[in-house]
Amino acid sequence: MPLPEAPTVAAVSPDALRASLRLRRGQLKGRQPDDAARAQVLALLPGLDSTDAPPRDRLIEHLHVMNDQFGALFQRHLVALAALMRLPMAHVNEVASFYHHFQILPDDQTAPRLTVRVCSGLSCQIAQNSAGGDGLLQRLQGLLGEGVQLLPAPCVGRCEQAPVAVVGQAPVLLADAAAVQAQVQQALADPAAARHPAAPAAAAFDPAAQAPCAITHGETDVAPPWVRLAAYRQAGGYQLAADLATGAVAADAVLAAMTDAGLRGLGGAGFPAGRKWSIVRSQPAPRLLAVNLDEGEPGTFKDRTYLERDPHRFLEGLLVAARVVGIDAVWIYLRDEYHGARAILQQTLAELQADPPCPLPVITLRRGAGAYICGEESAMLESIEGKRGEPRLRPPYIAERGLFDRPTLAHNFETLYWVRDIVQRGPAWFSGFGRHGRRGLRSFSVSGRVRQPGVKLAPAGITLRELVDEFCGGMADGHRLQAYLPGGASGGILPARLADVPLDFDTLQPHGCFIGSAAVVVLSQHDSVRAAAVNTMQFFADESCGQCTPCRVGTAKAAALMAAPRWDHATLDDLAMVMADASICGLGQAAPNAIRCVQQYFPEAV
Repeated sequence: MPLPEAPTVAAVSPDALRASLRLRRGQLKGRQPDDAARAQVLALLPGLDSTDAPPRDRLIEHLHVMNDQFGALFQRHLVALAALMRLPMAHVNEVASFYHHFQILPDDQTAPRLTVRVCSGLSCQIAQNSAGGDGLLQRLQGLLGEGVQLLPAPCVGRCEQAPVAVVGQAPVLLADAAAVQAQVQQALADPAAARHPAAPAAAAFDPAAQAPCAITHGETDVAPPWVRLAAYRQAGGYQLAADLATGAVAADAVLAAMTDAGLRGLGGAGFPAGRKWSIVRSQPAPRLLAVNLDEGEPGTFKDRTYLERDPHRFLEGLLVAARVVGIDAVWIYLRDEYHGARAILQQTLAELQADPPCPLPVITLRRGAGAYICGEESAMLESIEGKRGEPRLRPPYIAERGLFDRPTLAHNFETLYWVRDIVQRGPAWFSGFGRHGRRGLRSFSVSGRVRQPGVKLAPAGITLRELVDEFCGGMADGHRLQAYLPGGASGGILPARLADVPLDFDTLQPHGCFIGSAAVVVLSQHDSVRAAAVNTMQFFADESCGQCTPCRVGTAKAAALMAAPRWDHATLDDLAMVMADASICGLGQAAPNAIRCVQQYFPEAV
């Protein structure tokens, strides 16, 4: 019996197949956008319907615009955004759901009229006003009216003014229930009261000229005066950047000054700045610069303090670094909680671009969305690229393949802030400060049981006892030093008997701690060290990105075990070892520090 003839199949050209695939990639699977939602998104984000594919790295910025406008992210708008950006809906959803400050709602729900966040960070928890953050949160329950959403929030970066609530985008300092309720009523009547107040201009701000000194003393000024371009230039600002551009100052001389000064990264890792510049400079162009202004370590507020007063000094340091290293483009990643600082930085960039002292690289300001993990440099790069802020595996290191797969110089804000002073005053000026065998200056964010909390520009290597007595006015009345956190939530906890250990890079590791970003939280005899350790572990459990099992499961399990009346030391020891040894990034690796410190120094507490 003869076989049947094979059916005729139409030939498809490679070009036709590629066109078909492109068409399918540009269409959503599942739910399709409706015309009304599409029109609403386009009204907010004009140009997304152009024939050119929109840049994917703008996704988080677009989500912010929608969230600000509608009070939440509704599914209909996310579907429309995915279609307009030609992204899979799953990708848009997974990015939007990763960040704390985005709230995704189904279409049949109503967005809150106003959101109030009460800080749950350690400094706010131990504040006496309103019995701390938890007490304030409890008192506000049911007081704020219909449609007002009340949420606990991780540290909001105002620890010297604890406890703190944020009404919309307006901080309420030294908050009590009456003050928050009054701010809410104003915001409901006038939306302007839910925005961060604008800051006035200042004539000058020059901490280097007074160093060492107390920068702030716990003032309650939400919007302190800041130095504008004209005042900054009148005091010699941008002369270094201009001289470097014209060749009057050699790039190699600047690099040598940075190296000789011994300046180390002031975001926490402490890598020598001059060496980092040399490494990235040796990589093939184009090279990029990413500035980490995602100051999320509980207890830290130094970067905000300097930025709110003297933003042009930071930008000059940025321009100098870009010129010396050969940077083509710059991204500044700013913490979303810093609404006032963002307005200042936007205005500062506009001033600089309107009247530049030298050719400028392309500078892009990106807004974080409430994720502590994005303080880790590779997670920050992922977020800048419009993705979930999950740390990358190494190698390759970001100096070789970083932002958009290009060699990237990543710096903390404060590291760049000191560049102008180090070069103009000479490296010996910076390295000439120090105590107990250490060199340089450190900006300490001090909060807790001291008379005068705030940012203290002190010699590197100063001890906790010296810092409190000389820069903070001593312990608060009725309080005696019991313990302190030298490096925020991740830096561990030390007892009062170790208050004479020098505070600097490499000096605290023998005691199971590290200085990190120099966030010092001071505890007294009225505080529970055990409760402080539980607070830090709960913070890590909430902020874990979830990418690796040791951190995702370990922090949650440890927080539950530490909340028990008696600690299961054997299980906690196992968890601490696994988290420290197997976590992908510093969050999981540092989370066990509080466990180990309490077990070693405060066994009676558990």
